[in-house]
Amino acid sequence: MCVQKKNINRLLLVAVILGGITGFWGHSWLLSAATIVSEIFIKLLKLISLPILFFSLVSTLAGLDNWQELATIGKRILRYSLLTTYIAAVVGLLFLVTLNPVVSITGIDPMMIPEVTQQSYWQFLWQIIPDNIVQSFVQNNVLGIAFFGLLLGVSILQLEQEPKDQCKKIFSSIFAAILNIAGMVIKIMPIGVWAFVALLVSASVNNPGRLTELMIYTLCVLGANVVQGFVVLPLLLKYKGVSPQKTFKGLWPALVTAFFTKSSSATMPITLTCLKKNLKINEKTANTTVPLCTVINMNGCAAFIVVTVLFVAMSHGVTFSVGEMVLWTVMATIAALGNAGVPMGCYFLTSAFLTSMNLPLTLLGWILPIYVVIDMVETALNVWSDGCIAVIIDKEEQHQR
Repeated sequence: MCVQKKNINRLLLVAVILGGITGFWGHSWLLSAATIVSEIFIKLLKLISLPILFFSLVSTLAGLDNWQELATIGKRILRYSLLTTYIAAVVGLLFLVTLNPVVSITGIDPMMIPEVTQQSYWQFLWQIIPDNIVQSFVQNNVLGIAFFGLLLGVSILQLEQEPKDQCKKIFSSIFAAILNIAGMVIKIMPIGVWAFVALLVSASVNNPGRLTELMIYTLCVLGANVVQGFVVLPLLLKYKGVSPQKTFKGLWPALVTAFFTKSSSATMPITLTCLKKNLKINEKTANTTVPLCTVINMNGCAAFIVVTVLFVAMSHGVTFSVGEMVLWTVMATIAALGNAGVPMGCYFLTSAFLTSMNLPLTLLGWILPIYVVIDMVETALNVWSDGCIAVIIDKEEQHQR
């Protein structure tokens, strides 16, 4: 197992290097091949991510012994998700107040800024309760699928022992089969990473953009994510008696995948595999914690919402008191809890907030090119936070056993 882990890490490093070379070289047929490979890889991840979310929740909840066990682990997941997400929002606010990027973005010509497609935040939240579960899978309604999975799992938990055992066996068997498919995808992951890196580097070389005015803003967002990922979460792990280095190494394949796919939902199969195989997390704990964290634990999203909303608003002359800024950290935390783990999710939530404040979205459109990179870092942070919470909860569960 250790040899396999080292091999996959080496292959991922080689894939990143080769992808960088391919992107800088910019040969058309290689980039075309990278485009095809990346699309296939994302399709495979999306193919299995939603079934894993659904069947992991149902099979795990059906396998719990009683309501008390469900309530205990559920409270822990919610507690740590709220804690880490709120801290991320506060860190983002501190970066914004300290670096104050607002002064450097005056004089932008609105005609140069692309129009941004908006999406209603409340309309998005309304999808939590689906009226058609099949349609939820077709529309990639992560929250609706998670809600139905929780509802079905809790219902099975209330059955008599015999039908309960039958349901558990059926759903667990299907879940195991889907995880086998996930294992096949993991084996070809270095090829997918090569493709993603090649396309990213090529786009950066060919379209550098005029982003000088937004460098300080970008530093605020990325700096907040870096502090959250390399300071706050490791300190939390150390406080709970867990090795941050060991946890990071075990989750490395999932973090790389999250970075390049920009989807914590699509990365979930690999996250589960890393936790159970590399870090030896209890299967029941991992299968319960990761799907729920994928839906509600959004550290990177909270930081982005706070920094971006206040940045855009203050750039248009809106002033905020200290109390109002603190209130925005709470609002960003609540909003992040309703964000699906899909690419551009935080971006559309932020546009909804700005629209509700009757602010123009010109600056948000200017941010759009930068968000390609921000989204990658945010997603990796979200998956890293999910893994940290799973490891902490597993250790707490071990003390109780």
